[in-house]
Amino acid sequence: MGSLLDDGFGAERLFNQGYSYTYDDVIFLPHYIDFPTDAVQLSTRLSRNIPLSIPCVSSPMDTVTESHMAAAMAALGGIGIVHYNLPTPDQALLVRSAKSRRVPLLSNPVFRGPHSRIADEFDGDDKPPLVLVTESGGNGSKLLGYVLKSDWQGLGDKEVKLVDYMRSDSGVCVPWSYDLEKIDSCLDSQGRDFVGLEEEGGEVVDVVTREDVERVKSYPKLGKGTVGPDGRWMVGAAVGTRESDKERLEHLVKAGINVVVLDSSQGNSIYQIEMIKYVKRTYPELDVVGGNVVTMSQAQNLIQAGVDGLRVGMGSGSICTTQEVCAVGRGQATAVYKVATIAAQSGVPVIADGGISNSGHIVKALVLGASTVMMGSFLAGSTEAPGAYEYQNGRRVKKYRGMGSLEAMTKGSDQRYLGDTAKLKIAQGVVGAVADKGSILKFVPYTMQAVKQGFQDLGASSLESAHNLLRSSTLRLEARTGAAQVEGGVHGLVSYVKKSF
Repeated sequence: MGSLLDDGFGAERLFNQGYSYTYDDVIFLPHYIDFPTDAVQLSTRLSRNIPLSIPCVSSPMDTVTESHMAAAMAALGGIGIVHYNLPTPDQALLVRSAKSRRVPLLSNPVFRGPHSRIADEFDGDDKPPLVLVTESGGNGSKLLGYVLKSDWQGLGDKEVKLVDYMRSDSGVCVPWSYDLEKIDSCLDSQGRDFVGLEEEGGEVVDVVTREDVERVKSYPKLGKGTVGPDGRWMVGAAVGTRESDKERLEHLVKAGINVVVLDSSQGNSIYQIEMIKYVKRTYPELDVVGGNVVTMSQAQNLIQAGVDGLRVGMGSGSICTTQEVCAVGRGQATAVYKVATIAAQSGVPVIADGGISNSGHIVKALVLGASTVMMGSFLAGSTEAPGAYEYQNGRRVKKYRGMGSLEAMTKGSDQRYLGDTAKLKIAQGVVGAVADKGSILKFVPYTMQAVKQGFQDLGASSLESAHNLLRSSTLRLEARTGAAQVEGGVHGLVSYVKKSF
């Protein structure tokens, strides 16, 4: 007999009734508060050996994570997983680009060799405001000088080589390891509008403008970034489970990845198990994340194979149609709870992948047992996401597509669905668009503050505390009816204004 004061259900009872629950289907009952919001610590682990300051991971999707997203996620204390829907050298280059940055700014510096000519290189109005002149004509090479747009606009002879009129100020570069404060101070003291960032050997890798610095200074202050033993951002990358992915992985390891994610919609396969064993045998120092899984037996198979982390979710993403097309999957709340229960016994962190639309979903995923949340649509549309902005019906948007969409499959993602050898391609995702959200450097810190408030209401001051409260049945839950879900959102208004962060 329970106490007369027992209210709601323990997680074990709620999730063993034969229902597949999504995040919106369940609600936590409030617990006792004895600490302030700022006392909540969200530090966690992505995998056995990758610590994070915040529980946020950007998804390996070609409209979500490339070098800018990976660098920005690391600067925030999370991590980005670079997608593999592109040739191997290009993916390795994205990893190197992210790791060569120390300031999370969206810069696309233009590099040219000394014998290049503006007349040959740029047409019409397609002239950048600044060109960095290096020995090789690319980044990672010694800087010889620079040319401003104003320099060549006044030239009578457009055929002249850059070396003949470039500027060569000695103080134009600072060490790549400088943070925003040091760069800002340097710009002020020297009265410059930009500085180049160079590595120890004098190789220039990036450029930062005063405009960039002023913009980022207006965002919430960056906390402890995710930095590896080499002093560079930690960056992850995804690969498949084909024989050719072993060569891809070799290139990515040389590029400096800190973790590899085996990217499959259904990870409980002989292909993935063999790949896990190969990675652990060949690169014992490299953490490997397996998945995707949604059941305890799936998880157990990958744990026994040697994974350092598990990715949970099947058909829960906003652009994923696997559950409709294949009739296979699981509600994300149930999947996270079930997999986390078995993974915790082996000390394997769980990544809740998919279904995140708001800060409440993040709270639910973490409290139900996840160590991190992986986000696609939540980050797509941001400044750091790949792609150009477009306008649809007066709204500024970016393309966002599922890796199971036919459009993405034509680029190579069909092996994620074990369909790269099939004659007929069956879509398990769609192509869409998401609204402009601004920079993740702004809205992710606000989201994390909302998550902290959720943890405070639950009486949990950390992820470990939340997991302990859940497993001991101290934290109670209930399923929500459709009417309760409506009541829990905005309702009963003629109109309202929803302000973004």
